[in-house]
Amino acid sequence: MTTLEETTERQFASISDDQVAHLRSMIGLPIRSDRPHITELSSDAIRHYAHGIGDRNPLWTDPEYAASRGGQQLAPPSALLAMDKVFSGYVTGLPGIHAMYAGATFEFERPLRLGDRLTGSASLKELIERPSQFAGRSFQQIYEVPFHTPEGELVCTGTSYCFRIERDSARTNKKYDEINIQWTPEQIDEIAARYVEEEARRRGAEPRYVEDVTAGDAVPRITKGPYTATTAVAYLLGWGGLYVRAHADAFDLYTRHPALGIPNEWGVPEPPERVHWDPVLARRVGVPGAYDYGPERVSWMSQVVTDWMGDDGFLKRLDVQVRRHNVIGELVTLDGIVESVDPTTGTVEITLNATNQDGHESARGTATVILPTRND
Repeated sequence: MTTLEETTERQFASISDDQVAHLRSMIGLPIRSDRPHITELSSDAIRHYAHGIGDRNPLWTDPEYAASRGGQQLAPPSALLAMDKVFSGYVTGLPGIHAMYAGATFEFERPLRLGDRLTGSASLKELIERPSQFAGRSFQQIYEVPFHTPEGELVCTGTSYCFRIERDSARTNKKYDEINIQWTPEQIDEIAARYVEEEARRRGAEPRYVEDVTAGDAVPRITKGPYTATTAVAYLLGWGGLYVRAHADAFDLYTRHPALGIPNEWGVPEPPERVHWDPVLARRVGVPGAYDYGPERVSWMSQVVTDWMGDDGFLKRLDVQVRRHNVIGELVTLDGIVESVDPTTGTVEITLNATNQDGHESARGTATVILPTRND
């Protein structure tokens, strides 16, 4: 018997030239960002986001610790993703065409602080057609999202992009082989030990001075996974998701945007976002199983840097490319290497890497960090 994910019959919409022209006409125009999950970085919002990415840094999670360091509670830099849906992948145009979050850049003017009320002002920056053997017609949809306080202070300029792909072509061409992972109790114990070791190694209150950093230094690893549906739910609690709604709220969304509602096996519409916990729908869009969120992977890369730089460092710039789906059951290891150091400004340039348990590249990126000097 042929399943939905195996059929060669067209199930989803395809990209038309008229749709592309209409979307292209929106370049440079403001884009409404629907219902940010966080409008203010309260202590609870910060803590929930940090726990959603498995980051137990007390600078985010413990206001008393932050106060003991002579300051106020800060937020993980990637918490900005919870403050604007467009920055997190809520794309407009091309109804019924799947969106895969593929990367983001953060250009910070200062750290995120307790009490920050930030508003993103999104606009479509570019729409670029990208040839794809995997997904038929494919477009890179790039947004620019500056974030300001109510007083007009620019805190960060964000840029993010998704790839819009034709689901039927992606399913037929299948970029990835089936993934069959089974972790033994011994391997799970080893992963648990890694987490303990990484927690103890976080730089924290001990300043990392720029004079002590040399090009070629390793930025130590952090571990994420093995990924589960529960992991996805944990991230949603802090980040909020794009289309996760219930009951009348959900049906209102599908009435206004019919292409978002994809009937499940009971004939009930659910959002395309369910590829992150529904392996059947994931296979229907060409992925071998349910997979993690792109913004989540960006957040993990941010943690590599903040764990290394310590409480007194400042993440000035972060750029992350999501390179591969991280399917349920997979383990991702993230680390980096120092590329250059400028002792006069405290600036350190870092290259970031992420690979899965089989050595396949999961993500790549770069970061610019400002470290304290001994003369401060």
